[in-house]
Amino acid sequence: MRKTNRTRCRVFGESAHRAAGRGDAPGSRAAAAFTRAAASCAVAAALALTAAAPTSYAGAAPLRPPGSGVAAAEGCDDGPASCHGGVRWLYRYSYSLGTHPFTRPHDVRRQLTDHFWLFPVSGGCPARIRPADECDLLGGNPVRVEAVGATDLQIATLPGHDLGDGLHIRFAFSRTFGFHYLVVSAWQDRPTRCTENALCAVASRAGAWALWKVLSATLAISAYAA
Repeated sequence: MRKTNRTRCRVFGESAHRAAGRGDAPGSRAAAAFTRAAASCAVAAALALTAAAPTSYAGAAPLRPPGSGVAAAEGCDDGPASCHGGVRWLYRYSYSLGTHPFTRPHDVRRQLTDHFWLFPVSGGCPARIRPADECDLLGGNPVRVEAVGATDLQIATLPGHDLGDGLHIRFAFSRTFGFHYLVVSAWQDRPTRCTENALCAVASRAGAWALWKVLSATLAISAYAA
């Protein structure tokens, strides 16, 4: 398994919990530049929001990757149901990736994990990510790749992350009658200083919604080459 040192990465915006922001499809360099510019604008706009983020599905049944076993003895790797204290979803957003009748959800997931620069805030992470890889997102916020399943990717924040450690984010891909979908779910081991602060929590959810919207738009295009 490949690990990378925690390096300071260049990004297009500040971390999602700040309310005021400063803020690829595969192909030509121009297309890649356009995608990254779009991500930058979306992040900046999202972080400027002061209204609540779109409704999240708190308390919904946790998603489990194919072949998932028994819940972890410690932590919340398998979802809120595996946490002590009845932890609920922080958010759960669903995005359409368009119609790709000849593309499998596994192919879309592989497109992302094998070309991680498609991730809007990939920062200093390697181009191909694997379980246990560690790298920095959003200008120095460390994360670990917890799992890569057939149709899902899961990452977790580490100590030093602006939103606190123990935040788990799962990206699950599915297809129904040729229509592809991405569901992004987030939960945490325990409340953090940000999630206990109303303004910070609202800004982080709004920023997350915008970031994953950019990711879904990028994957909707790159899925043609998956």
